[in-house]
Amino acid sequence: MSQGYRPGDIEVTGFWWMLIRVGNARTGKIDLALAGIMSFVAGAINAVGFLIAGAFSANMTGNVSALADELAAGNLVMALSFLGLFVAFVAGAAFAAFGIQAGERYGIRSVYSLAILFEAALLFALGMSDLFDSRITGHEMLIITLCFVMGLQNAVTTMISQARVRTTHVSGMATDLGIGLATLLGDKAAKSEAVPKLKLHALTLTCFAAGGVLGALVYSIAGHWVFIVGAAVLLMVAGPEAWLARRKGQ
Repeated sequence: MSQGYRPGDIEVTGFWWMLIRVGNARTGKIDLALAGIMSFVAGAINAVGFLIAGAFSANMTGNVSALADELAAGNLVMALSFLGLFVAFVAGAAFAAFGIQAGERYGIRSVYSLAILFEAALLFALGMSDLFDSRITGHEMLIITLCFVMGLQNAVTTMISQARVRTTHVSGMATDLGIGLATLLGDKAAKSEAVPKLKLHALTLTCFAAGGVLGALVYSIAGHWVFIVGAAVLLMVAGPEAWLARRKGQ
């Protein structure tokens, strides 16, 4: 990050540092809290998007593979649809990065929490539009919006943690988990560094899977209200931090 936040800059405790402290000013506990909550929401969104539209909003590896398969089979329309999902994810990440970089230049401490609040607003709007009339969005627009949201969230968590926390990058986390296990078993001198990483990756993967299960269950009971529930969770996380930064005039 271009601007590191010193530990003493804002005097609060524990939970409310998740979206304020950046990079090396963050503690392991803060990263664990951020990874657990955000990956849980991401897992729920990813699962519900698949149930509704038959495509994943967080799994770009699968979408790019499907794009290649459809191209090989000569199904140009389907190939373009998977390309659209990939482009939406990248656009969400680029949008978040642009906003965060601009906020940092102007010294806006709340820029990360504001980005998550924007994610919450998108989920709320998506849920409300589908509750009133599902034809407003349709399956195609819904999954494209969810891909944008997942790209946005992953960019926020990646930038604030300097790539330690990635809430939608399951393949990479599984790889890191395997490397960490090998390090833990084979190199005693590296255990002190391997254990925190193992905890972070294991928690992220577990919460992503748990979010998928719960998201699917909530969707089966409450339908599109699941997006409003997800928006509420994000609001409870980012809202107090945005207020805290604003109270400090930052």
